[in-house]
Amino acid sequence: MLKPVMILSTAAALVTAALLPLTGSTPAAASTGTAQITGAAQTIAGFGASGAWWVNDLAHFGTTAQKQAADLLFTSSGIQLSQYRYNIGGGGTGVSVAARAPQTFLNADGSYDWTRDPGGRAFLGYAAADGVPDLIGFVNSAPASMTSNGQSCGGSLGTGQESAYGSYLATVAAHFAAQGTAFDEISPMNEPDNSFSSCGQEGMTVAPAARAGVINAVGSALASAGLSTKVIADESSQTTQLLSEAPTWLADATAPGHVSAIAHHTYDFPSGSQLEQVGALGATNGKPVWATEICCQVSGGGYGQQYDPTITGALTLVNSLYNDLAYGNDSAFQWWTALSSELGCDPTASGSCATSVNSHGWNDGLIYYDPNYATDGNQTLYPTKRFYALGQYSKFVRPGAVRYAVAGSLSGVQTLAFRQNNAWTIVAANTNTSSTSLALNAGSGTLTPTASYRTSATESLAPVSAPNVSGSTLTATLPAQSVTTYVLSSAGQPGSTAPTGQTLTGVGSGRCLDVPGSKTANGTQLDLWTCNGGSNQAFTLTASGTITVYGGGSAKCLDGYQGGTAAGTVVDIYTCNGGANQRWVVHPDGTVTNAASGLCLDATGQGTANGTLIEEWTCNGGTNQRWTLA
Repeated sequence: MLKPVMILSTAAALVTAALLPLTGSTPAAASTGTAQITGAAQTIAGFGASGAWWVNDLAHFGTTAQKQAADLLFTSSGIQLSQYRYNIGGGGTGVSVAARAPQTFLNADGSYDWTRDPGGRAFLGYAAADGVPDLIGFVNSAPASMTSNGQSCGGSLGTGQESAYGSYLATVAAHFAAQGTAFDEISPMNEPDNSFSSCGQEGMTVAPAARAGVINAVGSALASAGLSTKVIADESSQTTQLLSEAPTWLADATAPGHVSAIAHHTYDFPSGSQLEQVGALGATNGKPVWATEICCQVSGGGYGQQYDPTITGALTLVNSLYNDLAYGNDSAFQWWTALSSELGCDPTASGSCATSVNSHGWNDGLIYYDPNYATDGNQTLYPTKRFYALGQYSKFVRPGAVRYAVAGSLSGVQTLAFRQNNAWTIVAANTNTSSTSLALNAGSGTLTPTASYRTSATESLAPVSAPNVSGSTLTATLPAQSVTTYVLSSAGQPGSTAPTGQTLTGVGSGRCLDVPGSKTANGTQLDLWTCNGGSNQAFTLTASGTITVYGGGSAKCLDGYQGGTAAGTVVDIYTCNGGANQRWVVHPDGTVTNAASGLCLDATGQGTANGTLIEEWTCNGGTNQRWTLA
């Protein structure tokens, strides 16, 4: 994890890395000015944060303060996180920062001392008691006896230690399962690309070629212990590393069978097309992708030192969350750490410390506490706007909800739509500095607002007025720099009132997606052609994610030819059959990816002329891969 201790080695590169602009990428605008919910995308696993490090401090807090922190994180009186990451400590041997040296349960003689890590165990217990659906155990370093240098940092997992490491993690998992706090997943190598040689925290490297062995050892040991716990991997620091390194272990004969999700961090602050490539990695390997760590952005930019508890700082989290879900099709979003002491100021000396921006602290936590608690006795908790902004998603979008793609949001409005229990949850972030209108067609019969909440400069998960509703369309005004959640029941199923017969126009060419010669034969490859209003240019984006042409009994589906997943796969029309190669996801910048391959709908060779053929190609952000829907 790229945390404050890593500045000297990584910050210079990361500070220059840019987030996608908070105003959003160019949207696939609808001609009516009304955004449209299109096809089903990913199923949501949850929203969470980690319990690393701060639990060592909160072990010394009173029960009342501990319970307040747990309530804020895990219950409906707070933000009701649906995922919690418990740090399985490696003992902190060699770690220079005491608070970042978690205890290990493993004794030198091979026995276990389950009384260790009192803070970590306490908050894992709170999470389980409060009904957090998904508990994850993650490891920064194996116990020192299993590392190459006999320390909890600066080395790698020792040669030949895979089996012992697997047995160790299975023993830990079995113990907690017996206590009623079973892990749903274990991540055995958090950021295995980094040894954290500065030793400000735990860390160990695992070479890409060795990762399959670790996954197999841990997965097999968990299964042998009779546990249902699965592995998530490999939690690379950057998406570029994941894309280049994860295929090595994904190609192993058995490792993918132990893995329930491909996990990644986003400390390269990836573009939309890079995130779409992460989604493609998941699609071609039949695994959901999870964004399992991010933090520490300077407001509106890349990685750096800053403490910003305001709505401006909150929108950096929102921007990451939106990009991960809307471009990468991530099923989970996990902020780095739930609590932090990195205020950068003394809250007992300054009444504005916890609410003002400074350049000395870090944007690594959702909630903060006094770093001098041990001497001044201050156990006050200080929630940030970042905390409340995450709650706009975590409280209302629960595991099992299905995200539906949204096309046509206005610039600066980041709209996510989720469907669960015959209701829509719409979360709209207005990143603009002025109020902006939201108009959204849900395409599912009459809507009835049931709950509306907002976080802004002046509101914190506050109830607000319901949106205006006419049939299946809602309209509202979003205040500047705000995040608003609308929950609406629906009288119809998705797609029951969706627009039909729309054109998909290439941004680079200005020409329409077209079935040449109005042919109807299966296997006819699509092309670009001057827009002419013909039925062969009229497409319907269905709720299932298919894109159909001709309608009625003659309808044909947009199809990745013969289920191909390689770049260059022909895009044709074919009898609709429910295959993943006939499902498509529309992204906010107008790119359209195939559910089977994760590749983009592409005008071949960046062509713009009539007759340019259409294929699937690696997403790259080109205008030949962006489409407007009208």
